[in-house]
Amino acid sequence: MSYQTVPGPVEGPLADNERLKRESNFLRGTIEQDLRDPLTGGFNGDNFQLIRFHGMYQQDDRDIRAERAQQKLEPLHNVMLRARMPGGIITPTQWLAIDAFARDHTLYGSIRLTTRQTFQFHGVLKPNIKLMHQTLNQYGIDSIATAGDVNRNVLCTSNPVESKLHQEAYEWAKAISEHLLPKTRAYAEIWLDGEKLGPDEEPILGSTYLPRKFKTTVVIPPHNDIDVHANDLNFVAIAENGELVGFNVLVGGGLAMTHGEKETFPRKADDFGFIPKEHTLAVAAAVVTTQRDWGNRVNRKNAKTKYTLERVGVEAFKAEVEKRAGVKFADSRPYEFTSRGDRFGWVEGIDGKHHLTLFIENGRILDFPDKPIKTGLAEIAKVHKGDFRMTANQNLIIAGVPARSKKKIEELALKYGLLAPVSRQREDSMACVALPTCPLAMAEAERFLPAFVTQIEGVLAKHGIPDDSIIFRVTGCPNGCGRAMLAEIGLVGKAPGRYNFHIGGNLAGTRIPRMYRENITEPQILAEIDTLVGRWANEREAGEGFGDFVIRAGIVKPVIDSARDFYE
Repeated sequence: MSYQTVPGPVEGPLADNERLKRESNFLRGTIEQDLRDPLTGGFNGDNFQLIRFHGMYQQDDRDIRAERAQQKLEPLHNVMLRARMPGGIITPTQWLAIDAFARDHTLYGSIRLTTRQTFQFHGVLKPNIKLMHQTLNQYGIDSIATAGDVNRNVLCTSNPVESKLHQEAYEWAKAISEHLLPKTRAYAEIWLDGEKLGPDEEPILGSTYLPRKFKTTVVIPPHNDIDVHANDLNFVAIAENGELVGFNVLVGGGLAMTHGEKETFPRKADDFGFIPKEHTLAVAAAVVTTQRDWGNRVNRKNAKTKYTLERVGVEAFKAEVEKRAGVKFADSRPYEFTSRGDRFGWVEGIDGKHHLTLFIENGRILDFPDKPIKTGLAEIAKVHKGDFRMTANQNLIIAGVPARSKKKIEELALKYGLLAPVSRQREDSMACVALPTCPLAMAEAERFLPAFVTQIEGVLAKHGIPDDSIIFRVTGCPNGCGRAMLAEIGLVGKAPGRYNFHIGGNLAGTRIPRMYRENITEPQILAEIDTLVGRWANEREAGEGFGDFVIRAGIVKPVIDSARDFYE
């Protein structure tokens, strides 16, 4: 991809999504009319895409699609809703409300914690969609801008220990989320029966919104639990004597790509420099509006911020942000990421409150035959006086527990299987939803992961290192939801039962792995892991992670500049 001489938009016929947004009347379309159409369980025409801006994706159960076709029935259309929860914090009252809705009004009865630090409902049929939004609104929750060409749910490090610093970082995450939200009243009009008040304006997002989805985070070093390099815009908290003074601003990360198209690739974010905290919202808006105006509206596969930076150059993009924000970036302040995963079990914060992090495999909260964890969390919510914190690794923190309540919370967690022991390897593994509900999935991910992790555990034990682990992630397609392109071992779905096998990421989440084997089967992947782990166990240096070992040993070359060497 070559740099262009004059920064600005790409010239050419616009992608059809641009027409769709322009003609949508600020995201209204004809969604209201579609809701009243009893002839289909789905949404028609442009509305199929427009509901994404309202936080929903139309899906169907792909396991029964063929059976329904034989019966001359349309697919079992339903929607997945993703809530907007900046920083992932939710109250016990809110938790009980979403628990009840999942039980009573979804096909699957589950709550799904996501890698975007929020929850999803899966399997909501058309007659229940409006009820869903109104129920969430009653408890102070919405799904505005959690999908579509807008700024998505803003992530924040789930740090319950440094409570004062975390609270301020969390407040900034909320403020950024509100500042960058669509201002259209379409959501309130359609779902909450809000009054139609006249013309809409979108001063930041514009009348045709962004060229592509946009993701933002606030992160507190040294813990990179939100994977900064997976996101368009990141505010890295810089503290002095425990006080937040500002942020280093990282721009242009992203993991999605398209199989067989080398002009698409994962990319790390660039560090633009340091800003005092009072300039946070101005810089956030400047980055978003620069991407709004310069992003590729001709080819959606090259529409993300990372491709804009590659096309116009980092320095040109940075200079435009400075101009629009009226701020000059200072030199980046020193920081280091040393860890990524969640800290499980009890920890005590500097405020004396206690916090219990629970491992939730794949983020799927449901009553399983041997572990009724959905019921257990509801029982905890009935007595807990603090809050819950959803992590970007699909786990859940019971936060703000006073010492006198620890015993009761722990008893409930044990009773319902929420503290069942798991290996470090299982804690360090993650997958996207994929089949049967995601329409983009090419291979299994969530349903594949548990049994495959058991096999990896067996490989580690075979080579005498059962207590070690590898950051392992699986995505059912190359769109990146499971963040496999920041794993030490990342599997990317290629076809049913087949994956591209990537290795060479690192523990800190600052290196993209390289494809080692293409389009291979589960037994082939396991054989490769067996060989590589055997070498790692015997040849590694003290404290050397798997990803660092395969680079040092020359098994794969590190990805230095993914725009140029990812496919070498």
